[in-house]
Amino acid sequence: MLRTITVGLDGSQESRAAAEWAAREARLRDLPLKIVHVREPVPEPMAQAPLLGAETQQHWTERSELGAPPAEGRGRLPREAAEGVRLRHPGVEVRTEQVSGHPGEALAEAAKSAELLVLGSRGLGGIGGFLVGSVGLSVIAHTDRPVVLVRALEVAADEHQADPAGVPSAATPFRPVVLGLDVEHPDETLIEFAFDAAGRRATSLRVVHGWNPPPYYAYGTPVDPTLHEALALRDAESLAEVVAPWRKKFPDVEVVEESRYGSPAVHVVDAAREASLVVVGRRIRRSPFGAHIGHVTYAVLHHSTAPVAVVPHG
Repeated sequence: MLRTITVGLDGSQESRAAAEWAAREARLRDLPLKIVHVREPVPEPMAQAPLLGAETQQHWTERSELGAPPAEGRGRLPREAAEGVRLRHPGVEVRTEQVSGHPGEALAEAAKSAELLVLGSRGLGGIGGFLVGSVGLSVIAHTDRPVVLVRALEVAADEHQADPAGVPSAATPFRPVVLGLDVEHPDETLIEFAFDAAGRRATSLRVVHGWNPPPYYAYGTPVDPTLHEALALRDAESLAEVVAPWRKKFPDVEVVEESRYGSPAVHVVDAAREASLVVVGRRIRRSPFGAHIGHVTYAVLHHSTAPVAVVPHG
């Protein structure tokens, strides 16, 4: 089955920015774009209410998962969005789909047939970063496909270097792709996604790893510059060893390895300020206690100023 770049649309500013990003990604990957609009069914108590008029019921059933205005009408929102995307992104095949159900469950189901799923997320104003809602977190935690979060007001120029005059432009080269990597548990799916993203953008890949001394070094041991330098060298060598075969597999991708002392999340978020895309992983855990996102990925999701791709892996 031909996979698609799928985007969840609810009419909000965030989801419209996500649709634009998804269209650009569809062009990069030469894949169709599918716009999915989720309508929540009428809650059971309301459905059984004897005084619930036809107009009220129609209003509820035509709502999107995040409260699209009732004036959008059945099918109007995805149809108009698709028409606009086709005009702005000629050559991209655009499909639409409306489904009913709980937004998190419906979007996770839609992701199964997608190359990746794209969702919108509110920005945090002057602080920067995302405000990731419960639907977005639920989808990320319960799908086995990559999910990209795009903040409101994200535009193509944000992912590119400024022109010689310092003006944002989508005609200049892409900013680097940033990969947050755990060298102790590297995963091929995550690494390949990042290298492929950088290759398609004809840009460099910054591989960022944060390290801390083992507990038996960190506690009760005086600061020893020589020991710290030895640990830093060992970690840098470990990072280089993990990345080496991927350099050979993607010879056209320039790679910058950054092994830094301190919090991995802090270093990845810092690198995101100059990135076109940030790639982080989520370990798939099958347990009775539910899905888990991971503290580093969770922090990056909430504080990155660039789009974030969360890649699930074993």
